[in-house]
Amino acid sequence: MTVDVHTKLDELLALVSEARSMPMSASCILNRAEVLAMLDELRELLPEELHHAEALLEEREAVVAEGRREAERLIEDARAEQARLVSEQEVVQEAHAYAVQLVDAARAETDRIRAETDDYVDGKLAGFEVALGKTLAAVTRGRERLARRGEQEAGAQDAAAEAQSVFGPDATAAAEGGWRDESEVQPPAQGYAAAR
Repeated sequence: MTVDVHTKLDELLALVSEARSMPMSASCILNRAEVLAMLDELRELLPEELHHAEALLEEREAVVAEGRREAERLIEDARAEQARLVSEQEVVQEAHAYAVQLVDAARAETDRIRAETDDYVDGKLAGFEVALGKTLAAVTRGRERLARRGEQEAGAQDAAAEAQSVFGPDATAAAEGGWRDESEVQPPAQGYAAAR
């Protein structure tokens, strides 16, 4: 079964939503290799979606060309009919008016076919534009979440180092387990007084 961009995005969102949360934090634990692999798959799927857009444009050109050929055929038929009617002397005026009507009708039909074709293809392209926009936005959000997680991990390590420098080695475990209320953490009397 072919996997499309939306399916792969759903898998990525499910992976982030179901990831194990970090205690006392909004962060979560993700398998970096798994997330990067899914993002690579999304990157490979995007050219396929772009290929669909190109195919749609080619389809539009084919439909427009067919409409143009049909319009030209109608105009040629109208002119042929006009020439035939004009050749009959007794109905020259009537034939001319009728031929003009045929040409006008053919041109109106050509305009109608072209307008309908353009509206159809424009609607398809607009829908594809929206889908691509959502896909790119989702990929961007995923990358931003990974970047924020890296920044939060770096911030936690800096906080642990600062706590150890102020409160001593025992503060590292408290920093790794999350900050508690100050009343629950009793600093060493000598070191704390000296630090103040």
